Amino acid sequence: MSPETARRRWRRLPVTVRDLPLGLLFLVASFLPGLRGHGTQVGDLPTRPFDALAVVALGLECLPLAVRRRWPLVCLALVSCGFALDQLRGYHSAAGSTLPLVLISAGSHLERHRRPAVVLLSVAYVPLATGLSLRGSGGETPEEFVTFFLVLALAWGAGAWLRSTRITEAERRERIAARTRAAERNRIARELHDVVTHHVTAMVVQAEAARYLTAAPERLDRSLAAVGDTGRRAIADLRHLLDLLNPDHGTSDVDGDGDSPGPGGTGTGTDVSDGAEPRSPAVGRILTLVEQTRRAGQPVDFREEGTPAVSAGSADLVAYRVVQEALTNALKYAHGSRTSVQVRHGEREITVEVGTDGSGSRSAAASVGGGGGRGLTGLRDRVHVLGGDFSAGPGTDGGFTVRARIPGSPS
Repeated sequence: MSPETARRRWRRLPVTVRDLPLGLLFLVASFLPGLRGHGTQVGDLPTRPFDALAVVALGLECLPLAVRRRWPLVCLALVSCGFALDQLRGYHSAAGSTLPLVLISAGSHLERHRRPAVVLLSVAYVPLATGLSLRGSGGETPEEFVTFFLVLALAWGAGAWLRSTRITEAERRERIAARTRAAERNRIARELHDVVTHHVTAMVVQAEAARYLTAAPERLDRSLAAVGDTGRRAIADLRHLLDLLNPDHGTSDVDGDGDSPGPGGTGTGTDVSDGAEPRSPAVGRILTLVEQTRRAGQPVDFREEGTPAVSAGSADLVAYRVVQEALTNALKYAHGSRTSVQVRHGEREITVEVGTDGSGSRSAAASVGGGGGRGLTGLRDRVHVLGGDFSAGPGTDGGFTVRARIPGSPS
């Protein structure tokens, strides 16, 4: 059995089982001839040999260590009684050293009744010191009793400091987890915005155009086919998002789950049609966005320069989303305006520029960037996370331009 396996098995044991060996170690050490009479001593009582009460005292001082983390208050009370019996009888055993250890443990693990425990222990120390002083020969001074009390208080303080540190660390981890959850929620919200807004906008525009094509069956059929293709792409992208949330989503086709086969024998996942797109959008798919936007009646000029990198990491997806959001807003707020899409591939970055000329059905101030809120804000955040630059604003010709410089992953 490897050491790592042994450690894992040890950690799986109950905490009382893991704490018991320490108590047994002190118990055995108390009976060693070399340590008898050389343990903790408060007062100047002479050391006496062990008797039946010594076994009781040792048991009270050592065995409760098994519950020092599970029931710290019970452990502290029993060990304190054993320590008092040990000192008043003059055994001065090595087990007396367990009291500071238990104080550290109680200060660290005790959750309730902390202040009453401190007060009771402090009050109980007074009769113990008085009894030891009366039974001794007077060699012990009050200052020495006070010094020992301060040692015990220091042990409790050390435990309290450990507890405070543990709580602070737990709160820090919770804050990090909360920020991570919030960031993940925002990321998913951005993905949903990008997918739903773009595809649904294209479908709405195509469907509206189809209303005026009833006299031209061939053009109407093409328009309706485009609506169907757009819907399938939306389903594929939404399926991808569901897979991110739940990797087991869609592994079986069950009636009523939204993925049962349709009349054509295909489900509604990523394989909804022979032309279904891959799940991870890349810059190469930008041409598909452009064609989809053109079918919706938006004139789009597309130019791509340079050679795409073999692996650009997250830059591919971010560049895709920039074009997707810009074309979506062009459809919604500048329908009919001539739109240009330029994608330039550098050695270490991708530059994207999407703009309209402001000649469409809406004013330029509401063109490519008209979506405002979550869309452009989400794009800006995505680009900045990768260390790039993002800008969106009115152009000199009355249109609107979105520019993004997106660094790729280092090779």
